[in-house]
Amino acid sequence: MTKIRTHYNRRSFLKVSAAAGGGMLIGFSWFTGCTSDKKIKNKVAIPNEWFEINGYIKIGDTGMVTIYSPNPEIGQNVRTSMPMIVAEELDVDWDNVVVEQGALDEDAFKNPQFAGGSLSIKLSWNALRMAGATGRRMLLEAAAKEWGLVISDLKVDKGVIKEKNGERVISYGEIASKAVGIEIPEEIELKDSNDFKLIGNSKKNVDGEKIVKGKPLFGLDFKREGMQLAMIQHPPAFGMKLKDFNEDYIKSMPGIVDAFVIDTEIKDKAWCDEKSFFQLIAIVGKSTWQLIKAKEAIKANWEVISEFENSDLHAKYLENALVSGEVNESRKDGNPETAFNKATKVIERTYSSPFLPHNTLEPMNFFAHVTENDAELIGPTQTPKALEDAVSKLLNLPVENISVNMTRMGGGFGRRLYTHFGVEAAVISKKAGTPIKLIYTREDDMTQGTYKPAYQSIYKAGLDENNNLIAFSAKGAGLPEGPVFPNRFPAGTIDNYLAEKIDVVTNVTTGAWRAPRSHFTAGAEQAFLDEIAELAGKDPIDFRLELFDRAINSPVGENNDYDAERYAGVLKLVKEKSNWGQSIAGIHRGVAAYFCHDSYVAEVVDVVLENGKAKVKKVWCAVDCGIVINPDAAINMIQGGVIDGIGHAMYSQLTFDSGAPNETNFDRYQLIRLSQAPDDIEVFFVDSNVDPTGLGEPGLPPAVGALANAIYQATGQRVYKQPFANNMALEKVVG
Repeated sequence: MTKIRTHYNRRSFLKVSAAAGGGMLIGFSWFTGCTSDKKIKNKVAIPNEWFEINGYIKIGDTGMVTIYSPNPEIGQNVRTSMPMIVAEELDVDWDNVVVEQGALDEDAFKNPQFAGGSLSIKLSWNALRMAGATGRRMLLEAAAKEWGLVISDLKVDKGVIKEKNGERVISYGEIASKAVGIEIPEEIELKDSNDFKLIGNSKKNVDGEKIVKGKPLFGLDFKREGMQLAMIQHPPAFGMKLKDFNEDYIKSMPGIVDAFVIDTEIKDKAWCDEKSFFQLIAIVGKSTWQLIKAKEAIKANWEVISEFENSDLHAKYLENALVSGEVNESRKDGNPETAFNKATKVIERTYSSPFLPHNTLEPMNFFAHVTENDAELIGPTQTPKALEDAVSKLLNLPVENISVNMTRMGGGFGRRLYTHFGVEAAVISKKAGTPIKLIYTREDDMTQGTYKPAYQSIYKAGLDENNNLIAFSAKGAGLPEGPVFPNRFPAGTIDNYLAEKIDVVTNVTTGAWRAPRSHFTAGAEQAFLDEIAELAGKDPIDFRLELFDRAINSPVGENNDYDAERYAGVLKLVKEKSNWGQSIAGIHRGVAAYFCHDSYVAEVVDVVLENGKAKVKKVWCAVDCGIVINPDAAINMIQGGVIDGIGHAMYSQLTFDSGAPNETNFDRYQLIRLSQAPDDIEVFFVDSNVDPTGLGEPGLPPAVGALANAIYQATGQRVYKQPFANNMALEKVVG
């Protein structure tokens, strides 16, 4: 076991108190977590009364354990994986664990409550283990005191304490109440990872049955007696503002209760507050159909307040920025200019990708009941605290008078990090004087903003007469944030290196989109590395491994963001598992590897030509994310990221004309179809004792580069502009 001191959290992090009806409570603060409704277990009786406090592990007098989670579930299955961590260290039977959703309560959790950045397991790993291990230790102390023994005389297995050299046994439930008064130990022992029983073994999604049966878990499912429905209409284009609309006529329509203008502009804006459309038309009614018909009948006057932008203008913004834009972040090693001048071979390529919406399949929605003195908010949000703060500022309500409860989300991907839809619901409820649930149409969502930024990057490389890479540069511009990460690979592998990031102003609002910036940069960088390898006459994987050898043995600079050995490790693993180098008739392969969210992923994509078009048959994935908690969930996250990456790179784009998005629903915006998805995705994890790192996002970025490289092998066409299907000839031109 590993010993760890608890002194830094003895008072603020851990506390013990009596549970109503007997049992022990271990309260702890954790950054992100798992959420669940109460699941009634069959093996253990429910205690007579639960003492429910946010952020607490609760042990009942029957031995049942409940974990209150402060954070939302967005499909990454932390609802299952995080209780597994606690149950592992507490050493209880997994069947005796119940998970419940806690409401927003910063005082109880001591940390911001949100879901994003692939941080759930990473940031809560030690907190959850310490809480479980402290509970185990205190229960053992109580049993030892009861029997007149010392802890070393005892052992525990699945919530049952036994004498090592005797026959006495006692369950956690039987001894829990006597553990309450025991002082929290200064030092506790955590299990060695080799002794894990739950962690590393697959457990089914605790909500799986409810999801399959359509039980109400999501925000869109939520109903409240007396609740009205609401919809909004924002300006049709970026650069416009509402003046007025045919309010009286809309109010007279069937099923419409009210219609009015709301203003959601917050003076002291946070990063997650609305920045484009503040004055909105709000309609309150009895049914979604009646609200949709009323939206169609709106005749509004819109005022132009800034220049309309279109896709051609966006392209010029990026091109001009790459020529003369101000560099916001950079890194320079050696003398790239001189090295390029001396190079025998020089290659330069330009890559680009468009704006993209998130398109979460559960429509954006939120419930609000606001009175003069308080506000109740319920719905799918990744940032409940930010929502609470925004509503407090806009409605001038004390935060202690605002409650935020989180539902499961039907897709997040960064879209629900932003507060505007919850704020709009609150403002509508207050003005209408009734509880309401705001529901967006697909068109509302796709035209509102918070898109993935548009990017363009120029990559350049120089080889000497021996085909050694002696110079490399990457210069990237984005609307509004540039895509380049100056200290990521291949930084540290080349003597003469330059990386420059350029931010470009636009009135189109953007936000975090799954694997922010990495989703584009990985594709461009990895496709370019394949071209360099080809120019040098080297195998793509061998070429990359040569660079990693340099980073391992004699790295350039000291600020390299990655661990070169782990990076090389996933390449070697995917090479082995995919039988790289083996020629298979009709199969064309591409490879890519990328590091983000502290995890390493390498992928090989197998493409075939069907009727002259590229079709992904199989994807091989090697992943190093440290210790894997729940393998099934981890595999699912990587597989989902791969499909997401392939689909958006191949088919999706959002274009603009006169400030308005052209693709406003799925009749114009193409998501990947089932027939276009890979037939098989195999995932392999590096066996590791490193603490867990991010997993929800790292699977996506390398899929883009591996796809681009496989397409080249299949068709002879290099792809530089996303979406690939719209910007290449898919007919095979070389063998």
